[in-house]
Amino acid sequence: MHVVVDSKKILPLTDHQVEVRLRNCSRLPSLSTIHSALRELLTAEQRYTSQISEIIRRDPSLTARLLRLVNSVYYGLSTPVNSIEEAVFYLGVRQIRQLAMVTPVIEDFQRLAGNTPFPWRGFWQHCIGVAILTREVISAVEVPADESDYVAGLIHDVGKIVMASAFPEHFAEVRRLVANTDVELYEIEMEVLGISHDELGAMYLKKHNLPEVMVETARYHREPERATHCGRVVAAVQIADLMIRHAKIGDSGNPHNPSDTEWLTASGWSILYPSNDEESLAIARATLKRSLDRLPTILEGLV
Repeated sequence: MHVVVDSKKILPLTDHQVEVRLRNCSRLPSLSTIHSALRELLTAEQRYTSQISEIIRRDPSLTARLLRLVNSVYYGLSTPVNSIEEAVFYLGVRQIRQLAMVTPVIEDFQRLAGNTPFPWRGFWQHCIGVAILTREVISAVEVPADESDYVAGLIHDVGKIVMASAFPEHFAEVRRLVANTDVELYEIEMEVLGISHDELGAMYLKKHNLPEVMVETARYHREPERATHCGRVVAAVQIADLMIRHAKIGDSGNPHNPSDTEWLTASGWSILYPSNDEESLAIARATLKRSLDRLPTILEGLV
């Protein structure tokens, strides 16, 4: 460790102190309502555009985000898209479904984070970018049964938001140290608070009885080989996270930018490709690199 904590002001907390603070940390209602009527409507591919549009129209925030996205992604259109029906037509049901999840979760995240100083817009772009790329990674090896992989990618760093909300003094000290080092973030967090954002996020999600896939992703997205139930999704999130950080898309809050070697040799690859099929691996990596190139434009429209 090459950082010096201001120990006169900030001391690591005990497990009990962490638990007490977490009890007063408000929940994210959107995470427990993702499988609501809106999702039910949007999963039916044969639904008419007008029906989907009517649901979206009830949510002004989602409407604004949708129109902003379609006009940034489809910037070559001769005239701007101003109607929800047109936007649904261009984006398709899958992207609309994911957008419908992103909007309430990010709004809940922002409320939880409050006014704590942090480059939040870049952070939301990081989270959404990881969610989008996680879906690409997992889709290369299996057909996803639902959106749990996407949501897991979206909330993998929830521990950072919880830290900002429940431990603002420690969070501020972590940020001070981050600005002057390239040491891995979790090492700084352990030194300052006594717990990393990985473990903090998992504790928070478990406390609110959220699905195991979310808990394991929050806890093990650096080390997917330690996951016991949802290893493939956690592995996909690890790879997506490393690639997004390597490409410097958004701002994860971690001062360390992974090298090419780090994401190419990540432990998640052997979980997703246990037979070590070099040809399949090469195709997957090339496809992911192309997806990575498109992400900045998509994220600019989303956040």
